[in-house]
Amino acid sequence: MSRKDSDNQKKSMSMMFRGRAIFKPLNTGWIDDHVACVREWIANIFFYTKNGTTIMIDAGYNYARLKEKMGWLDIDPASIHQIFITHQDTDHVGALENDSEQLFKNADVYIGEIENRYLTGEARRKVIHGLYKLPMVKTDNHRVLLKDGQVVNVGDIRVEAILVPGHTWGHLVYLVDDHYLFTGDTIWYGADGGYSFISTLAEDNRVSVQSLEKLEKNIRSRKGPIAVITGHTGWADNLDFVFAHRDEICKPFTRHYTDPEAPYDGYIEDDDTEQKARTQRLKRKKDS
Repeated sequence: MSRKDSDNQKKSMSMMFRGRAIFKPLNTGWIDDHVACVREWIANIFFYTKNGTTIMIDAGYNYARLKEKMGWLDIDPASIHQIFITHQDTDHVGALENDSEQLFKNADVYIGEIENRYLTGEARRKVIHGLYKLPMVKTDNHRVLLKDGQVVNVGDIRVEAILVPGHTWGHLVYLVDDHYLFTGDTIWYGADGGYSFISTLAEDNRVSVQSLEKLEKNIRSRKGPIAVITGHTGWADNLDFVFAHRDEICKPFTRHYTDPEAPYDGYIEDDDTEQKARTQRLKRKKDS
């Protein structure tokens, strides 16, 4: 989505979801020694660092403050050579748009082979129960197309792609080094646990629920702790909390599906500061 379209979406989404207590993004900062994030309005993008190599998960909006906030984390955009995209929605690929600042113009972009059909124009992304088509994303980055279950090694970092269709038809989540699951828009955390992501933004909610059930079985079969990190509502590492309502869908205009800790308007970033980014770890969801 172009910078103009991205700014227009900010205005429309702010008006639509203001007061709904739906989006609770992490502020810019570090979860632990490996995982950092940048807040872009209601969305988070993530960076994973190990043994001197840093990869990026999702590319956010076409957002003017990205370089500034990466500086708060001491991450140089020029050091990013691999970007893993969960799905091609405008708040997850904006920094790759042709009219963006082109901070990552030489990076390889990893995306699902099914999801890539939105970028080629073979499919159009639809929201609000199929009533509205999003503008196409245009990017010239070199793409590496991934299949379900495919493993990519970047230096000492192991990235496993897992297909979870529903929100989009080719949505992937990424299990990094077997301990960090980046879920994009697969899971929505409320105060009482995780749900299938927001109903009005899905291609098919029934498929979303089926995918989340399958994902739960996959993740519970793994050994060791796993931090489950979402694109809009924070992170948790208690799998009972993560999958507490995996057969339910977040309906954003129903009072039951709210988080009392979410800001009135997630597009206002006054509490996202460099001082906090440099001095405070990002806490997990309180009930986890």
